Amino acid sequence: MGPLAGYKIVEMGGIGPGPMCAMLLADLGADIVRIDRLADPGLGSMPSSRNSLLMRSRRSISVDTKSEAGREVVLKLIEQADGLIEGFRPGVMERMGLGPDEALARNPKLVYGRMTGWGQEGPMAQAAGHDINYIALSGVLHAIGRKGEAPVPPLNLVGDFGGGALYLALGIVCGILEAQKSGKGQVVDTAMVDGAASLMTMFYGLMAAGNWKDERGVNILDTGTHYYDVYETADGKYISLGSIEKKFYQELLERTGLDKEDLPPQLEPKSWPVIKARLTEVFKSKTRDEWDEVMLGTDVCYAPVLSIMEATQHPHNTHRQTFVEYDGIIQPAPAPRFSRTEASIQSPPCLPGEHTTKAMRDWGIDEASIEELRSAGVIK
Repeated sequence: MGPLAGYKIVEMGGIGPGPMCAMLLADLGADIVRIDRLADPGLGSMPSSRNSLLMRSRRSISVDTKSEAGREVVLKLIEQADGLIEGFRPGVMERMGLGPDEALARNPKLVYGRMTGWGQEGPMAQAAGHDINYIALSGVLHAIGRKGEAPVPPLNLVGDFGGGALYLALGIVCGILEAQKSGKGQVVDTAMVDGAASLMTMFYGLMAAGNWKDERGVNILDTGTHYYDVYETADGKYISLGSIEKKFYQELLERTGLDKEDLPPQLEPKSWPVIKARLTEVFKSKTRDEWDEVMLGTDVCYAPVLSIMEATQHPHNTHRQTFVEYDGIIQPAPAPRFSRTEASIQSPPCLPGEHTTKAMRDWGIDEASIEELRSAGVIK
């Protein structure tokens, strides 16, 4: 059983970072019941299926939350929960009669986790948006890309999942820990714009020290240097270098044969394009697999750039079981790892309303009430 075994969380059905947060907590053992709307096919315009991996490890019930009886079902579940996850625009849960005031009145120890792009307050709070917009406003997107080229969206990893889901998961766990001491719950206002900005903390420090320019593609970690970048190989594939420290850089030069050439100093910015051009030529002289033979496992700080499916088959990842096959689907394994309370995938992705009767029964709602609610069309 995972470290969160015994904790109960209500998840209001949504998309993106909310489900990711719920998946993380459920993989770690939390008993999570997802509340899907009665007529909702699943993930917004994308119907849920067994391939909707963010829905794994938990159960779903379908409830007409617009009805008084449906709201009462959710509040009964909230009475027993340690936490709640919701990802609607500010005010939606209040209009449903399920806002923090109503929830905390039923359960004073509840940690009420709210996930939005812009936050619960502010000039942008009611505006629509997606990951790309949140990381744009937080200064992240501007910093990602090559010099003279447009910014490159890093999938939706930084806003939705890094700055959103992970910060919400941390906030909920911290809130639950604090509630065990104080006996009081609270609201966790998680905004993706805040989380994305928080992820940039180190770079604000580097700027303050004069070691980072507010430009794209001219700095040590953003492809500005020759020793921290990706290079194409003879077979059209790519390798990655992170030879920052002097001893690692020296090994790079030795293994590429460039230690025999009269090259400019490593840390002199005006020399970076010169050495980068030379490394570009060198790496195109061998295939990616051939460079693996020369570099992989050394102190060069090197790795091949693998495709999504290649990554699942790499010996290091297979040894660590970084990816697992569950219910016929190859997918990332739960993380992080615990030595005693092992995390695990609890079940395949839930479908809307798939576990209504069993989950409600397990959470203490009696059989007669369940049948009455079903007859009235409040649950499915």
